[in-house]
Amino acid sequence: MKRSIMMRSATCAALAAVLGAGLSIYAASASATLKPGDAAPNFTTEASLGGKTYTYSLADALKKGPVVVYFYPAAFTKGCTIEAHEFAEAVDEYKKYGATVIGVSHDNIDTLTKFSVSECRSKFPVAADADSKIIKAYDASMPMHSAMANRVSYVIAPDGKVLYEYTSLSPDQHVANTLRAVKEWAAAHGQQ
Repeated sequence: MKRSIMMRSATCAALAAVLGAGLSIYAASASATLKPGDAAPNFTTEASLGGKTYTYSLADALKKGPVVVYFYPAAFTKGCTIEAHEFAEAVDEYKKYGATVIGVSHDNIDTLTKFSVSECRSKFPVAADADSKIIKAYDASMPMHSAMANRVSYVIAPDGKVLYEYTSLSPDQHVANTLRAVKEWAAAHGQQ
């Protein structure tokens, strides 16, 4: 009996150590994201809006106002679908403040072409980052799976600097938080 309890205790301690190490890795990678004031890496990539593919340029989008660049793990998964629907519903509100939205994932352009119509409701573009270069440049990699994006949202000012960053696997607050950051930027720059 004592031996059984000792083995369970040792097993629990080993499991706690593994979980603790995993959480440490997650915390380190979650805190590696770009911070407000950092220069946002410029990118040009293939994107789809309303089922039509084109070349998206962050530099060109920033000429028109702030850009919400949100990273998500995979098209057509539950959380990513919820998030896409929420961004689609809020696009007109972002536009009131001169901002645009683009989603970025590791998915290929064929998948995103479908996703842009069904889940993004043809309201905003989604960009393909099949080689994960943009994901890595923005320190938005998923912990333990560096090719896939974590759920990270940035608001980029027209000067190319990060205004706001939010990381959470839950899709719940990404729209509310980035919209608040856009509104604050607009108020500070007389854009209301």
